[in-house]
Amino acid sequence: MVVDHFHTIRLANAVVDQARRRTQQATLGHRGRKHDPLYRIRRLLLTAAEQLTQRGRARLRAGLAAGDLGGEVAAAWQGKELLRAVYAGDGAIDARRALERFYRWADGVQVRELCRLARTVRAWEAEMLAWHATDGCSNGPTEAVNPAHREGQARRHGFRNFASYRLPLLLHCGVTWQTHQTARLRRRSAPLAASSSEGTGSRDRVPSLPW
Repeated sequence: MVVDHFHTIRLANAVVDQARRRTQQATLGHRGRKHDPLYRIRRLLLTAAEQLTQRGRARLRAGLAAGDLGGEVAAAWQGKELLRAVYAGDGAIDARRALERFYRWADGVQVRELCRLARTVRAWEAEMLAWHATDGCSNGPTEAVNPAHREGQARRHGFRNFASYRLPLLLHCGVTWQTHQTARLRRRSAPLAASSSEGTGSRDRVPSLPW
């Protein structure tokens, strides 16, 4: 099994957002509002460091200085960037070194959300490193079939025959498969009807209707 960067960084982003919300509530006593320093940089906190513009970096620093007096949000953001470096490394050896740096940082700053993330990463460390061993393989295509599978279940509820369930699911997913060519139906003509002509005894053929 492989844990790709999409799922890992999504967890890291959630940790940064949770730390921001907790700090916001602890310092101001309410949820984020439009003019609150941390709320104004909520999207910048989730942006990759290398994608931040010079103006974005300045806004990020100003927001953290004004709203993150304890430095916990900044520590969570740094932990997220260290975890991103695991997938940016050149091979499994670099990735393992990046993981060690992430663990040391999480153990040092002791931010509760980041410590919880570190425990999760330790549990899935082998699967994360396998991403480098498989040349960046992802289970995304497999997971993309799951919604179609659930939708197929909803549409075809009551089917107990596996073949009756499988074929519509393959059709929904756009999969092509070989089937036996069915025999062409023969067109039938209407039966003949007899009519007697007065005085002749002859039988006239009734024209057949188009089928």
